[in-house]
Amino acid sequence: MNPYQKYMGAAFQMLVTILLGVWLGRYLDAYFQFSKPWMTIVFSLGSIVFSMFGLIRSLLK
Repeated sequence: MNPYQKYMGAAFQMLVTILLGVWLGRYLDAYFQFSKPWMTIVFSLGSIVFSMFGLIRSLLK
């Protein structure tokens, strides 16, 4: 396996995870009609932490 493919796969996985977190946060903000985007902030930061944890785990293998 080409090392570039491994890193491109990890980058794509991070992108999808973060975008899903942001989308879910925006959806929940609209559903619960919060005045400030609290769910977007929480889910986007949570998805960043989750994707970084996954990246570090995959790089240690």
